[in-house]
Amino acid sequence: MTSLRVLIVALLLALAGCASDPPIQIAASTWQQVDRDIAAASQAASDQARAHALKDMQRWMDLVYRQTDVVFIPWFSSYWTQQWLSVKVSWYKLSADGEKDSTVQRLALYLQEQYQSRVLKPVAEETSPEQIMQRTIGLYVRQLDQRLHGIGPRHGVPQEQFDQRLKEIPAIALAPGASLYQLVHADPLDRLPAYKALITSIRSPSGGLGNWSANPGISSVAQRTSERLVADFTTSGGASAVSAIVGGVAGATISLGVAAFTAIARENDRPETEAQLRKNINAAFDEEWLELMRSPERGVLAGVYHLSGQIEGGLVWSAPIRFEPQLPEQAR
Repeated sequence: MTSLRVLIVALLLALAGCASDPPIQIAASTWQQVDRDIAAASQAASDQARAHALKDMQRWMDLVYRQTDVVFIPWFSSYWTQQWLSVKVSWYKLSADGEKDSTVQRLALYLQEQYQSRVLKPVAEETSPEQIMQRTIGLYVRQLDQRLHGIGPRHGVPQEQFDQRLKEIPAIALAPGASLYQLVHADPLDRLPAYKALITSIRSPSGGLGNWSANPGISSVAQRTSERLVADFTTSGGASAVSAIVGGVAGATISLGVAAFTAIARENDRPETEAQLRKNINAAFDEEWLELMRSPERGVLAGVYHLSGQIEGGLVWSAPIRFEPQLPEQAR
């Protein structure tokens, strides 16, 4: 019995010794290769996200063009709209006690609101830059997660040690912060507090996707062109030329170029003036579209830029790739 007890104790000690074996020692050169592969996985996921974002933004552009052409241009160029704008100018001037600036600002805001309600909001029921931004982040995270799975086994790194490495890599810098491990294991993403902070920062009132009227440059353009619009109405008795660049877009402002119209020749001039109006709107929208594709702070790839920048920036052996989108051929 004593011998049996000794044997049992010896077996238990042996098992305990196996359970407390130290982790496998991974060479520094192996960890360097692991980091390189993580950076490469992030870059590949970014490429996939950019391709999908570009495709989605091209679709959004087509929808905005169509809605502008079918709804906004006919509305703006109609005789009754021109008469109504004349009435509004007169009304604004009366209520402004002769202050021209107040009339100009109120008219610019009215035209922005009309473009928003007649074009951007209906299109947003199908898609919008903010929706595309969030879908793009989700795609990046899924693609990155898939590519990370094979890195540990490929280099002989146990899963527990690989997971620990992912926990050391920052993915979201905004408080409360999140590691790469937390990012790829969040399901769904919006349950991750740091992800919510990231989305909120992109929507911020300082020019993000959630604000379409605060851009100082566009506001000044709207004011100048509204001044011309008020002057035209004033000199023509309230029914002649209109020329403006105003408007907004889900998270930034779209400038709207508006051609001249007169009450007397409205029908004869309508095809030509509508063509000019369409050209001005499209040119302004193209600039906004490119800004939404390029901007690392307020564009549809802002979330991906943040995540990939944090992840790849924390790895010495990464080399982030800069994306320079071009306008689709049909938009040129």
